[in-house]
Amino acid sequence: MNNILIASFGALALAAGVAGCATQAASKAKATKEPFGSAPSGAPVDLYTLRNSKGLEARICNYGGIVVSLKAPDRNGHFGDVVLGHDTLAAYIKDSPYFGCLVGRYGNRIAKGKFTLEGKEYTLATNNFPNHLHGGIKGFDKVVWQAKAVPSDLGPALELRYVSKDGEEGYPGNLTVTATYILTEDNALRLDYTATTDKATVANLTHHSYFNLAGKGDILGHVVTMPADRFTPVDSTLIPTGELKPVAGTPFDFRAPTAIGARIGQVNEQLKFGGGYDHNWVFDKRIGDLTLQARVFEPTSGREMEVWSTEPGLQFYSGNFLDGTITGKGGWVYQFRNGFCMEPQHYPDSPNQPGFPSVVLRPGQTYRNTIIYRFSARN
Repeated sequence: MNNILIASFGALALAAGVAGCATQAASKAKATKEPFGSAPSGAPVDLYTLRNSKGLEARICNYGGIVVSLKAPDRNGHFGDVVLGHDTLAAYIKDSPYFGCLVGRYGNRIAKGKFTLEGKEYTLATNNFPNHLHGGIKGFDKVVWQAKAVPSDLGPALELRYVSKDGEEGYPGNLTVTATYILTEDNALRLDYTATTDKATVANLTHHSYFNLAGKGDILGHVVTMPADRFTPVDSTLIPTGELKPVAGTPFDFRAPTAIGARIGQVNEQLKFGGGYDHNWVFDKRIGDLTLQARVFEPTSGREMEVWSTEPGLQFYSGNFLDGTITGKGGWVYQFRNGFCMEPQHYPDSPNQPGFPSVVLRPGQTYRNTIIYRFSARN
């Protein structure tokens, strides 16, 4: 309605009606808080519930920034939880393969737990021997974040803040991180990450929910589409070789809609190394541009999830290390491939791969990363 003068009473009444509807929608959206136990340090942990006017609901705790539950509608309008996890904080602390958490300071693997920056070698924990994984022994997934509900024009929002001290888990620099979770009116969970540092460091944050759009069973029937022409092949320890390999003619080609289980059992060295899909897909884009990276459709429920991101890569993990040893929500024993992860990020081992996009963050710069998981349902 730019440059249009609304002069009639009827037009004014319509505008007022639209504003009234928006106000009513906003009034139905809300954020609430309740206690969720204590961290190992004794610090209290809270559980925040975000709900938009359409009923989409996310429950997030400030221990690890974990998305404890995410309820989305199926084709019949019935809401169901689409992420794996636990019913209690104690269970997350005891036994969680990064369920729903905020991953950092570096998501994914760094070879042999070492990297060199500005002529100095840094040594990290090899907590996924022989490599470093997801920020180390006590990464961002295991700290208590300062949390508060914040205003947002997009929907109910939760802001988490944490200062990772210089030397924490071996990383250089005091890194100040803000993560904002927003439940938008177009039925999306939006994650906005920013970070600054006082010393050159590396940063690669991501989100690690295990999704199951059916809410039960394995995920092999989920249909995935990813507009990526290349991926980063790995060695037997899941560290990228440095090559960007075409997906054409391989089980990694999801440019056309393909069920996760359609080719996951093929004889293929890369599938053998990962025990299935546990690889990074490469997108030809300008870093910082928000683009669609994946679409996942579950036929029995009709639920569909779109993954949007500003990042250059997407780690798709098919739940290959779930093995029946973890009992989750409602007594569900999580078996092999009962969940999948879509983790937008920079490429694994980028600090040691000069041909990959840089993950170096320096004083005066601001790290920015947006991830959106948008939900809908098909008939």
